[in-house]
Formats: sequence, structure tokens, C-alpha cells
Amino acid sequence: MKKSILIVAVLSAFIFTSCKQDAADKVNEENVAAAADRDAKAADYPVMTFEEKEFDFGTIDQGTNVEHVFKFSNTGKAPLVIVDAKSSCGCTVPSFTKDPVAPGESGELLVKFNGSGKNQVSKTVTITANTEAGKETVQIKAFVNAPEGVTPVGNSVIQTNN
Repeated sequence: MKKSILIVAVLSAFIFTSCKQDAADKVNEENVAAAADRDAKAADYPVMTFEEKEFDFGTIDQGTNVEHVFKFSNTGKAPLVIVDAKSSCGCTVPSFTKDPVAPGESGELLVKFNGSGKNQVSKTVTITANTEAGKETVQIKAFVNAPEGVTPVGNSVIQTNN
């Protein structure tokens, strides 16, 4: 039994040492250069630069639909791809440029707000894109006047005078 364990140990040592090769001999200089170039380009991100990141609609009446176009440019070194745009509530609906925006080119983000709420209202739109941060934000705000004689209660409206 001792002899068979010794034989297995010697054969295992022989197999492991005979298969060992110098890894440096297998490196191809062309592949190293291509990998270095690829890694250098991976650091080139698109940069989403907005003309303005916040827009104030001022004072609006409750239920008034308003919209604003946020204009942006790709000031980075790679094409900008917007994956998604979501608002902080359902009363604000964003729509965006679907095609990739090449470096130096411009795009638009349309934000529609339905005038819900009361008093000072602020909504954030989060844009998911292939920028270095991965997320960009813009903001809209307005002062919403409730109609006279109407008091908003939750999602309902109560008429207070006839």
C-alpha cells in the first residue's frame, strides 16, 4: 500500500512539472499592442453637456400642460447612447433622442409636465446613458396655482363653492 501511494505521488509530481511551460514565451507582441490600444479607448467616454440642467416654468394654473426641451451636446470622445429617461413621478413624461449622438453633435430631451400638485413643485428626470457616471439628471420646477374654490385632497378635488 505504501509503495502504491509513493508511486502515485511520484507520477503526480512528474506530470505537474513536465507540463509547466514558460508563459512569457507565448505572449504575442501584436496582441499586447492591440490590448493596450483597446484599454486606452475604453477610458474615452461620451460626455453629456446640457445647455441648462434646471428649468423653471414659473407660475402655472393647476392642470395646465407645459413642456420644455433640454438641449445637450456630446462633448466626449465616444458616441453617446441614451438607454432610458425616467421622471420622479407619473405627472412628468420625458422623451429623448433614440439614435446615438456622435461626439460634437447635439440631441434633445423633451419633458412634459401636466401641472399637477399645488404650490412649489419640483420634478427630477434621470437619464441613463453610457457616460462615465452612467446617470445624468435634469430638473423642472413650477409654482402651481389651484383654481379658486377648489381644494385638492389627495388625488381628489373638492368643490367648495357653487
